[in-house]
Amino acid sequence: MYKRGGVWWTCIRHNGKKIQKSLETVDARLAKSIEAKIRTAIAEGKFFDKPVGENKSFKDMMEKFMQEHAPKVSKRTQESYRTSLGNLMPYFADMRLSSITPKAITGYKALRYSTGVKPATVNLEHALLSKAFNLAVKEWEWLKENPVSKVRKDKENNQRDRWLTVEEAQRLLESSPQWLREIILFDLHTGLRRGELLSLEWDKVNLIRKVVIIQKSKNGKPRTIPLTPTALDILEEKAKIKSLKTNLVFLNGFGENITTGSFEKAFYNALKKTGIKDFRFHDLRHTFATRLAQRGVDIYKISKLLGHQSITMTQRYAHHCPESLRDGIQVLENPDYNLTTVVENRNVLNA
Repeated sequence: MYKRGGVWWTCIRHNGKKIQKSLETVDARLAKSIEAKIRTAIAEGKFFDKPVGENKSFKDMMEKFMQEHAPKVSKRTQESYRTSLGNLMPYFADMRLSSITPKAITGYKALRYSTGVKPATVNLEHALLSKAFNLAVKEWEWLKENPVSKVRKDKENNQRDRWLTVEEAQRLLESSPQWLREIILFDLHTGLRRGELLSLEWDKVNLIRKVVIIQKSKNGKPRTIPLTPTALDILEEKAKIKSLKTNLVFLNGFGENITTGSFEKAFYNALKKTGIKDFRFHDLRHTFATRLAQRGVDIYKISKLLGHQSITMTQRYAHHCPESLRDGIQVLENPDYNLTTVVENRNVLNA
């Protein structure tokens, strides 16, 4: 035994394992008694069967998770954690961690699907559960194993075939307040993510070079986006009335920072006015990519503009219409690909 901070501690080695823990007392006699009980439990093989957190609840684990781990990740991820936790908590809140089994997790997933939730949403909640349990096992030493690791994630089908027609885009712009109209039009010409737009600052804008720099892309790598004349006009006009209170480029109608809630409310109100169905703000990226693809821009360039790590991801966004595909088959009409000539040449050779 030894003292640390006035309290007695013990350090015991058994079969290659080291047990170092506070005896939680300043009384030497009591400390020796507690240590003796620990040694007896070890000898009987009972000590290692009881993880520290066997009586902890799911609520205990998630409170520790949100206090200690969540602050280390991005604000976007924190927001995702809060959303997922809001769905997980009513089901698991008072359950002891030791009673959260793969069967219980599967039951939760079945309940979520019964309410019409999509696999992508359930997988986000699955990921949060798994991360929290991993910390409880590996870092906090509350548990011996992660029950989520025995439950498979579900296959997602996130591909969407939705983008704005020119007529829909015009209606949406006309139905939006000025500050939102600027954001929508700018996005149609840059393909930025919503977070990238709302966090864009003036020191990342270069009007002389006609580019904006996205310092923190989703893939973690910065990228430079060239500006079209339309996108450049928007920034030049906004540069004339920069706010002295913030360095952000896009603000609401009152010159204030745009919150996620107020942005979504304004955007979906605009959609409601136009009658446009099944459309999300992220689909403006689909529209940007689709229009580039339909005008013959190669997939590699589109991938770089969107900030994707692989071309496979870009292919989900870049759609073709029949008329744009028609250009691709025009090669068959070129003189060097005339099938009639090929047949004639073959007949000559066989003569």
